[in-house]
Amino acid sequence: MPIPLFNSIASWLLKKRFHQIELFLKYPAEVQQEVLQQLLDFADETEVGKSYGFEGITDYETFAGRLPIVTYEEFEPLIERSRRGEQNLFWPTEIKWFAKSSGTTNAKSKFIPVSSEALEDCHYKSAKDLLCLYLNNNPNSQLFTGKSLRLGGSMQLYEDNGSFFGDLSAILIDNMPFWAELSSTPGSRVSLMSEWESKLKAIIQESIQENVTSLAGVPSWMLVLLTQVLKDTGKGHLLEVWDNLEVYFHGGVNFNPYREQYRRLLPRDSFQYYEIYNASEGFFAIQDRNNSQDLLLMLDYGIFYEFIPMESYGTPHQRVIPLWEVQTGVNYAIVITTNAGLWRYQVGDTVRFTSTDPYRLRITGRTKHHINVFGEELIIENTEDALRKTCELWHASIRDYTVAPVFMSESDKGAHEWLIEFRQPPSDLQAFGRDLDKALQSLNSDYEAKRYKNMTLNPLLLHQAREGLFYDWLKSKGKLGGQHKVPRLSNTREYLEELLERNQEVTT
Repeated sequence: MPIPLFNSIASWLLKKRFHQIELFLKYPAEVQQEVLQQLLDFADETEVGKSYGFEGITDYETFAGRLPIVTYEEFEPLIERSRRGEQNLFWPTEIKWFAKSSGTTNAKSKFIPVSSEALEDCHYKSAKDLLCLYLNNNPNSQLFTGKSLRLGGSMQLYEDNGSFFGDLSAILIDNMPFWAELSSTPGSRVSLMSEWESKLKAIIQESIQENVTSLAGVPSWMLVLLTQVLKDTGKGHLLEVWDNLEVYFHGGVNFNPYREQYRRLLPRDSFQYYEIYNASEGFFAIQDRNNSQDLLLMLDYGIFYEFIPMESYGTPHQRVIPLWEVQTGVNYAIVITTNAGLWRYQVGDTVRFTSTDPYRLRITGRTKHHINVFGEELIIENTEDALRKTCELWHASIRDYTVAPVFMSESDKGAHEWLIEFRQPPSDLQAFGRDLDKALQSLNSDYEAKRYKNMTLNPLLLHQAREGLFYDWLKSKGKLGGQHKVPRLSNTREYLEELLERNQEVTT
């Protein structure tokens, strides 16, 4: 099919989908309840369905009363049986794909089931919706005249007892529809390379020959790629390499610490940034407006949503509510029921709704990645915003960071200890630390209360990491590229101690 004709057909089909999106915008509760009932009816003959009597569940209240909230660890025995070849355990159609979760640096991996329904009705549908929303907001877009430069994770797939596992990006590419392959660069051969540094070179070699109109990938790793593109080409900015580049579709980590760096790489006022919220368990939300940091929760992907207010999370009085009971400004943990057979499953992410008509949200962090050693409830959203403000003040920029507690002793109070690798360091590191501490207090009243007159917490401690420290640390663990991330916040000192030791080895 000639590319211009393909572009015209694709644009027409994608814009047509917008009318379906408008349905769940108008009737969100009804659409979500319909999704739940469809999931229950479809899976009523599975082992889980029979165990909990899916056949007799006709409303949300009964569903919530019968099924417990589960973590991965609690669901793992069923997943392991499925990986060994057993079927019809938690989902009626064959499960042969498992996304190996790479959201943390923990040695223990998660294997998330991926059904054919999840691929078609969630992951691939979301890719089309992302384009649909973008085109609806930018009718003069020339997106389809070129290709999207995609940057995924480790693309190696492994077979075990007839099932396959690997990064979600590998599963998606291996099952990718033809239209997505035609419009992407690099091709599958390069995308499926497993060794990050070799793949980086191959991506650059292939993509600089193409007319790239969009970028897609995790901001931290995409920044590594794009910086290398400029080094290899000798260009001053990316628009000298790809003049028709118009949008960056990003997700995986908070974009705020990287925003100014991207603006320098892409100096065009009309350039667009579109955020997505996806995980191995499913695709959840899409930025639906230009120049916004709010994400529209997508309600017709075969995922039913519930939420736990973080004020009650993990307590004997933990509350779980459906979507239609959420309120704006409250921090929630997400619970999902999916078309891959995850039932009332805790994703581990936290979000805050900015609107309930329609349902728009922002990602605030992880249920496990926060610091609450002293009752300060510091979350990733706080640290990212504080860093952005302080970097703007000092004309600095960062590559990566991690934060851990300094525990109280008999002779001293507690504190937070930061290790930051700067791309552009501040002229005065200690003054930067003082301003960062002030910014955190302005954003988090609990932290401010603990810092008041140093009553509970001393001022934060700040170390500057050598160049490449976090990259080398991830490389030593075999976790370069894609969705792999440095843990930002921790209630223990495990990660920080490892990094400080590695930093000391080189600097002394």
